[in-house]
Amino acid sequence: MEKNIKISMLLDIYGKLLTNKQQDILDLYYNQNLSLSEIADDAGITRQGVRKILVDGENKLLDIEKNLCFLEKKLTNNKIIEELIEETEDTKLKTKLKKLLY
Repeated sequence: MEKNIKISMLLDIYGKLLTNKQQDILDLYYNQNLSLSEIADDAGITRQGVRKILVDGENKLLDIEKNLCFLEKKLTNNKIIEELIEETEDTKLKTKLKKLLY
């Protein structure tokens, strides 16, 4: 999985465990696609400061996922649900299964 997508998904799951500043900066970088310079200007800090916050936040998210594995479990479950959707002919069941995805 691409790093940017993985960090964005981890931010959705574990974002509240980061500091407010880490949440904001990771959101701006990974979800809103702002550059380090744009974020630095908005936050009133240096590009290096933004980079440090990004790295610290990424590391914290990856460490939490390493211990809890919520994203890994979610992706595994989604794969199983997608397989079930493909295998069933029951349209009501398909609709219910699709609600469980993502």
